[in-house]
Amino acid sequence: MAIIRTIEDLKQIYGDVSDASRVKVTRTLTDEYRRMIEASPFVALATAGPEGLDCSPRGDVGTCVRIGDGQTLLLPDWRGNNRIDSLMNIVRDPRVALMFLIPGSNTAIRVNGSAVISVEPSLLASFEMENRHPRSVIVITIAEVYFQCARAIMRAELWNPERFVDPATLPTPGALLKAAKADFDQGTYDREWAARAAATMW
Repeated sequence: MAIIRTIEDLKQIYGDVSDASRVKVTRTLTDEYRRMIEASPFVALATAGPEGLDCSPRGDVGTCVRIGDGQTLLLPDWRGNNRIDSLMNIVRDPRVALMFLIPGSNTAIRVNGSAVISVEPSLLASFEMENRHPRSVIVITIAEVYFQCARAIMRAELWNPERFVDPATLPTPGALLKAAKADFDQGTYDREWAARAAATMW
């Protein structure tokens, strides 16, 4: 197996970065980047910590983050599995990376920056949904924002309904858990999951 071990070798294979790839990077939100982020109901949040890396899906109604100002994004931490891997990483290493997806658009928006976790009561209350508040809000300071080349989403045909996978052909969450722990009660978990999720969405 031929392994690349130096930056110089990589650059010999891939060549120079295009002008467009350089100039698309900004340190603050342009009006256009703001519009794209506000249209996104889903973001993948990547963090790093002493135990390794984590990439967590985050979604919300309408838009998944609130824009504070040209360099600040506010991401509420809604109900989940309580692993808090992302939050534990941020407490120890503030570096974060985000990728926003917009249903129907082949353009993904990427943000790199740093984050802190706020439990300011007034901030939590400002995100109220169905009389519930997030337990914390991730406050992200943007270092750079740019759009991602659309080729990956185009190749994947991510938004093409004809390529959607029938969920019935995939393992259920209960099956995935049972594969990890042989005596797990798959049937009960799968039967109760939809109602439990609906009751604990926020």
